Amino acid sequence: MHANRQCSHGSVPIRAIPAVLCRLTGSDRSSIVRPKGLTPWVMAITDSLLGSPRGYRRRTTVRSRLSRLPTLALLAVITAGALAPATVIARDADTPNGRTPHAYKPAVKPTATAEEATEAKDDAGSDGPATGPVDRQTLSIGRGDTLMDLLATAKVPTNDAHDAVTALREVYNPRRLQAGQHVTVLFEPRRSGARKFVGFEFAPDPLRSVSIARKGDAGFTSSQTEKPVTRKPVAAQGVIRSSLFEAGAQAGVPISVMMTFIQTFSYDVDFQRDLQPGDRFEILYEKLVTADGTQAGEGDLLYASLTLSGDDMPIYRFKTRDGRIDYYNGDGESIRRALLRTPIDGARITSGFGMRHHPILGFSKMHKGVDFGAPTGTPIYAAGRGTIEIAERNSSYGNYVRIRHNTEISTAYAHMSRFAKSIQRGARVDQGDIIGYVGTTGRSTGPHLHYEVLKAGQQVNPRSIDLPTGEKLEGRELQAFQQARRSIEKLFEESRHGLQLARTPAASSTDEKSCNKASSC
Repeated sequence: MHANRQCSHGSVPIRAIPAVLCRLTGSDRSSIVRPKGLTPWVMAITDSLLGSPRGYRRRTTVRSRLSRLPTLALLAVITAGALAPATVIARDADTPNGRTPHAYKPAVKPTATAEEATEAKDDAGSDGPATGPVDRQTLSIGRGDTLMDLLATAKVPTNDAHDAVTALREVYNPRRLQAGQHVTVLFEPRRSGARKFVGFEFAPDPLRSVSIARKGDAGFTSSQTEKPVTRKPVAAQGVIRSSLFEAGAQAGVPISVMMTFIQTFSYDVDFQRDLQPGDRFEILYEKLVTADGTQAGEGDLLYASLTLSGDDMPIYRFKTRDGRIDYYNGDGESIRRALLRTPIDGARITSGFGMRHHPILGFSKMHKGVDFGAPTGTPIYAAGRGTIEIAERNSSYGNYVRIRHNTEISTAYAHMSRFAKSIQRGARVDQGDIIGYVGTTGRSTGPHLHYEVLKAGQQVNPRSIDLPTGEKLEGRELQAFQQARRSIEKLFEESRHGLQLARTPAASSTDEKSCNKASSC
């Protein structure tokens, strides 16, 4: 039934009044249907206007009907007021601002996932957090997977996973996670048996732990914790038979420590020609151990010594008052030189400086450098601090770099497979910076580094050039160093009781004098 409609009697139209008043003066009053919801006093007024009970007929005149108009108007106002709230509610619910329904398109509210709906129900109702411990689910990242993939496997809602990974970026780049990395996903159990995602945690390395935690309704927060470690001194020593690396491995020295050892002695020692069978080494380095006893890596190399043909070459780590850290010999002289003897690690010399039979040209020719054979891609280091003069393809040299170290000395590096990043003309480099990688470009029979030292523009023998030494400590600085040296030597003696001499069976009956230095001999 329409709320309003037009009805009339004779020549008197009555518009916009409730349907209950239509045909009040007509002959068929029995067809009047009172709308539901009218209060009793409104119904009484209606009955008084209608007159006799249903079925009673009485003639009416136009005058009598007109005399009822004021009362009818009053009744229309009252009835309209009673029905108005329902009309307003219907309009507000169906159409905005009274517009027609087809002109209104209500906004669609995003549908929550099943997990989010369950969490919302749990948080709003009596089914709140359980009192039990947090559920921990540990997964590992698969090859080619991302952190988002791992969280999806753990059935973490997509929105929560995205927000958690976004929070992680504040302390750690998720792209650095490697395949096999363990990640523990945390859930809060609910009384209904469902679980609410509350965060995750992982350890990118033995010294750090990263955690992501939910902070109420405000998303997630990230934190990174440095694990406390103890620096434990470890001593090692051995006899060199075939190679320094092999002797170090037999003594249990980590590769990273041996690399530091070699780089430190590279200023004075040519490891291809100076080492002889029976030479010895000693090392004192730090091992980092966490509170639960887990080895977290290696610390600093505190002391190292090489005995070459009976001559001892000890060096000590020392930090000066202005914060500089370097290695010094027993007299307080820095072992650092203007140039490294060998600008490449672990390589063998395949051709020295001087006349040689050229393997490609087929005749004797002056070889104005030193060749180091090494696999393609082996890093090449700047022999000293300086400025890049040339970094380009250079005829038979192939990919070629030349560094000017001062007004007189330069070094050159040839046959590189490629240049290191940022290596270009005019760039500044420090001693030990990677400038390129071993290759076989240009006139070459195989992957190697051709290394030259130039003095006043002329190639000279890198092994015979007189290189200036580093600084020498004096005064109070020298006194502080001597005190530090004695402390290191005492620490080495205390640590060497656990040494195991790296020896081959053939060496057991030789060098007894040197072996007496080790308690395990």
